[in-house]
Amino acid sequence: MKREEFLTRSGLEVRTLEIWLEQRWLLPDAEDVEAGFSDIDVARAHFIRDLQGGLGVNDPGIDVILHLVDQLHGLRRAFSELKEGQSGPGNE
Repeated sequence: MKREEFLTRSGLEVRTLEIWLEQRWLLPDAEDVEAGFSDIDVARAHFIRDLQGGLGVNDPGIDVILHLVDQLHGLRRAFSELKEGQSGPGNE
């Protein structure tokens, strides 16, 4: 999705988006930053806003939380691939 649609759906201001991109809290498609936002980026923006506003987490805390969430998603993906590999042909 394009930047304007992302801003509308996420409820972010342009300056906030710029800061979050600088901090690498959001990582749109590197090939096309202008049209590289996804639904996952919108969900991540809402998550960050909840951490800041609702829970009062400071910026260094958000860095840590996002890093841990990214690691968790990576592990889930790896376990899923491992499980698929074990249930493939010849492993039954």
